[in-house]
Amino acid sequence: MAAPAPNSQQEMRQRNLARVLYAVAAAGRTGPVSRAAVAARIGLTRAAVSTLVEELVRAGFLVELGPGRSGGVGRPGNALALTDLGPCGIGAEVGVEHLAVCAVDLRGQVRAGRREETSDREGDPASVLRLLGVLVDRVVADAGAAGLRPAGLAVAVPGLVARGTSTVVRAPNLGWHDTDLAAHLPGSLPLTVENEANFGALAELWLGEEGTAPRDFIHVSAEVGIGAAIVLDGELLRGRRGFAGELGHLPVRPEGPRCACGGRGCLEQYAGEAALLRAAGVDTGTGTGGTGTGGRSAALAMLRTRAEAGDTACLEALHRAGEALGIALAGAVNLLDPQTVLLGGALATLAPWLMPALEQELQQRTAAPGPVPQLAVSAIGSQGPLLGAAHSVVRKVMNDPLSYTATR
Repeated sequence: MAAPAPNSQQEMRQRNLARVLYAVAAAGRTGPVSRAAVAARIGLTRAAVSTLVEELVRAGFLVELGPGRSGGVGRPGNALALTDLGPCGIGAEVGVEHLAVCAVDLRGQVRAGRREETSDREGDPASVLRLLGVLVDRVVADAGAAGLRPAGLAVAVPGLVARGTSTVVRAPNLGWHDTDLAAHLPGSLPLTVENEANFGALAELWLGEEGTAPRDFIHVSAEVGIGAAIVLDGELLRGRRGFAGELGHLPVRPEGPRCACGGRGCLEQYAGEAALLRAAGVDTGTGTGGTGTGGRSAALAMLRTRAEAGDTACLEALHRAGEALGIALAGAVNLLDPQTVLLGGALATLAPWLMPALEQELQQRTAAPGPVPQLAVSAIGSQGPLLGAAHSVVRKVMNDPLSYTATR
């Protein structure tokens, strides 16, 4: 979707400042960049870019690193880079069995982080969010010690979030209903709450190698449940109420077992982590003093080890999970016609055994002629929701730098 044209000189200036920051960020993945290179990248004159750069240097968003290549003839100009001080984004993740928080600077580097292994399933939301608030405070303090100042907090949750609010309407795997995170978290930072799959998909869109990340894709990931998000033409599809992408609760066998959402035969009942481990006969250890996430991680490693060894029960469970994924995704592919289907989380780890049955179902069930969408595995892995949350704050700063004070 094309961005609307700016309707004032101030908006034009704001947009051009943002374009300079993004150009420095993109080119800076391979090192510092010159004013001339920025001008060539965004299509403005060198004089215009120089004026914008000076403003951003004075505000503390850019730093000059000394003479560098200008990208053309003439005297070398000062090389530019985004500052590693000033505003940063705080991202947080509420998992079913863990809490995590990190701070990301304007260069996209993780500068601080905390993680707590917990059992949040059916836990009191106030207690869970109180602990998350403690982790946020610690990361904010760590970021401050590194010369950073948080510009906002974004939280990824495994549930439905009402669009434009901080309220989790329903999170079946947590047992939460109508929970407003703003009522429980520290109020000093602007707060954004989003479904974890959406933040995971945005991380794939934003952090992939420039020019290679797909702009039309379905991102499917698994923790205890299955989350999915849809990106079309580089934009996240949220739906009218913000509930788009609930692939995990799409029924693949309508007469199947009851799901936590209240339906029957949902995809999660066949391809979610818990269902897959149960079908493969792998014990998570939670019933014998296991540590929740530690037990799950060990169980997934055991599942992979057994699959590599050719264990019949594991291979059959993975085959059935791949079939269920293919059935659910075929409907989404027929409806949306994406370029790519991207597997993340535990699905990425188990992709070698899931892909054959998944692809076969897609080929049999996709209505459009020609090849099915590309099947790919996430390079970000399980960190996607947390990084997507933190980077969403960073991008707000870069989209409107004059609204933030970069200097200490």
